[in-house]
Amino acid sequence: MKVGLIGQRGAGKTTIFNMLTGLQAQVGGFGKEEVHLGVIKVPDSRVAKLAHIYKPKKTTYAEIRFTDFPPAESDDHLKSSNAIITQMREVDAIALVLNEFEPGADPLRALNDLLTDMILADMSVVENRRARLNKEKVRPREQALLERCAKALENEESLRNLAFTSDEDNLLSGFGFLSRKPVLVLFNQGDDQAGKPLAPRYEEELTRRGLEGLALAGKVEMEVAQLDEADRATFLREIGIKESARDRFIRASYRLLNLISFLTAGEDEVRAWTITEGTRARAAAGKIHSDIERGFIRAEVIAYEDFIACGSEAKCKEAGKLRLEGKDYVVQDGDIVHFRFAV
Repeated sequence: MKVGLIGQRGAGKTTIFNMLTGLQAQVGGFGKEEVHLGVIKVPDSRVAKLAHIYKPKKTTYAEIRFTDFPPAESDDHLKSSNAIITQMREVDAIALVLNEFEPGADPLRALNDLLTDMILADMSVVENRRARLNKEKVRPREQALLERCAKALENEESLRNLAFTSDEDNLLSGFGFLSRKPVLVLFNQGDDQAGKPLAPRYEEELTRRGLEGLALAGKVEMEVAQLDEADRATFLREIGIKESARDRFIRASYRLLNLISFLTAGEDEVRAWTITEGTRARAAAGKIHSDIERGFIRAEVIAYEDFIACGSEAKCKEAGKLRLEGKDYVVQDGDIVHFRFAV
């Protein structure tokens, strides 16, 4: 999963990036057009348990890749750099960082500005593509779809609020429209607000817009993220935070993107694979390798809870807990899957 962090100048975006990744990218670098990259492993007790049982050569957790995009040089936030916008179109979700720690800050106005910027960036793409299609007199289905998108954008409506068929999704997927991407709104609070929930007015605005949000005390939680792991939980309790910002962010991101994990386990490797909820077995096999998807025969499936209860694959077979599923089986969160295939 790829997540892009954007925000207005001074919102503490790089502080949030450091908090999530445990890195130490320079904060306050307002004059720099620098992109920061970071990767975190998604904690999963199921992977740890299976690794303890199998003692594999390799253990691989799911990952979230973060890109901290620089703010623009002017108030024209998303239009200052075509290169930055191009990179933003490649992420799976966008995290909007809003300043709630400074007196007089107006995070809801900043939220509206950032969402409007995404709409304007998409309008430019739609207009350019429509002009080309009108000139060439081809692709009438795409022309009609883009006309529908244009009308929504002109009315300041994000494309994520529109419903599209699977065929329309395929037509639009190559554009990477920013206003279609799932958005997680991060309210960057002051240290004295650490552990406090979002204000009701923020909750109401997010509900009205159909967005998810989190309250994070970026500065103090960045400092916590850079402590030794053994000290983090103690420090969090002392400042009144029950769960780390990183864990809350991961859970909210998975919920936002409707993501789950299936597992593969053996002596060579125990691994978590991230898929969208509702993914069928054959497509899930393709996450491992395209050859497995192409030559799919069947999936041997054991629910994680059944595996732990029985203690081994052999005992799961004896208890009738190992199932043979076809290509249309909908993979469930925590399924331990072995794909049979022939190429």
